[in-house]
Amino acid sequence: MTQGVKRREHWSSRFGFLMAAIGSAVGLGILWKFPYTVGQNGGGLFLLSYLLCVIVVGTPLFTAELILGRRSQRAAVGAFEGQWRIAGWLGVAASFLIMSFYSVIAGWGISYVLMSLSGTEGAPVFKDLAMSGGISTFWHFIFTLITMGVVFSGVRKGIEYWSKFMTRSLLIMLVALFLYSMVKLPGFGQAARFVFYPDVGRFSFSSLLEALGLAFFTMSLGQGVMISYGSYMKKEEKIPQLAGIVALSIFVVAILAAMTIFPVVFTFGLPPEAGYGLVFETLPKLFAQLPGGLVISTLFFVLFVFTALTSAIPLVEVVATNLMELVGWSRKKAVLLTGLGCFVFGIPSAYAARGGIFSNWQELFQMNFLETVNELVSVWIIPLAGLFTSIYVGWIFGRDKCRQEFGSVKELFFVPWFFFVKWVVPFVILVIIAQKSGVVDFDRWF
Repeated sequence: MTQGVKRREHWSSRFGFLMAAIGSAVGLGILWKFPYTVGQNGGGLFLLSYLLCVIVVGTPLFTAELILGRRSQRAAVGAFEGQWRIAGWLGVAASFLIMSFYSVIAGWGISYVLMSLSGTEGAPVFKDLAMSGGISTFWHFIFTLITMGVVFSGVRKGIEYWSKFMTRSLLIMLVALFLYSMVKLPGFGQAARFVFYPDVGRFSFSSLLEALGLAFFTMSLGQGVMISYGSYMKKEEKIPQLAGIVALSIFVVAILAAMTIFPVVFTFGLPPEAGYGLVFETLPKLFAQLPGGLVISTLFFVLFVFTALTSAIPLVEVVATNLMELVGWSRKKAVLLTGLGCFVFGIPSAYAARGGIFSNWQELFQMNFLETVNELVSVWIIPLAGLFTSIYVGWIFGRDKCRQEFGSVKELFFVPWFFFVKWVVPFVILVIIAQKSGVVDFDRWF
């Protein structure tokens, strides 16, 4: 253990950590899932609920994971003691499983970049692409290989270096697309009203829980990511301030993403709750009708791939780092075997749309393989990991250790943070699990 601490890399700067953490959070959850989830849950009131969830649940747990990582100087599993290591193992499992299907979706994004450059309209061919298990597997392999290449080089030369480049690039591209929507698209005003105006009639208790789940997903919580990233932080860094900056950045980027996509949707009079196919079917069809559609489409899907990469990098890092610490493998060996494992396990997801490798899977589980893995992770593994982490930090790790890592921040801020981690976060997560698993239907009560 001592040797592991001596060899441990650290971020070269605060900016490097911020770019890596923001990049991890601003993934496909923001660009792919957030817009259509807002559309399905009534716009403005959901956005307000999402902000509340980021503040009340997301940021306290985000801070707790950073504290655990920096205090222990270990990755997800080693950051916990005794039987509480189950929380770390759940985070490792979540990262592995997410990466296995995440890279399939990201691979479709790479394919769309090439289609945009060649002038092919992506919307009509999405079904063919998704149904082609061989092509999906090929892009799944390419994306996994690129991600491994970044993690292979370590924290400073790999993760930090490329996160600085990709996160800044994706922010610039997103702002450029937002400005285009604001200046060029007549549906911008209607989109702004939809996103910011509360529609009580389309909001339910389930919408609030959806906002909570989305806050978890977009902040990379319960996946061991922020514990690993926290372990690379220097002692002098002020964790609460950095957590606040990341949370604010995530919310701003989420709004920018929504205000980039919905103006396109409203300009052509389409319903905002387009769902799963919004990015791959609806938007390409609309891009083709816009001035400079080829450039806009290409830029959007390059942005899509970059956001996927900045989120995939820490997923591989979490699994690889734990293998390095627990088994004693070198970084190269750990990354290679992690990437290989994610690729192999992800092959059924690549074939999921065409019936999958397992012919009776859909009949048995009422959803395809990719959807099953996603459901397992989002409904059970991530919430349980977050629940165990909050209980461990609030009740086992202890107030004194937390106060030491919290830094020179006034007690005015520490006391409510510790209260939320100890009491509020576990309660809220239990409510999420109860509703999502069907144990309780709160919509009947509220």
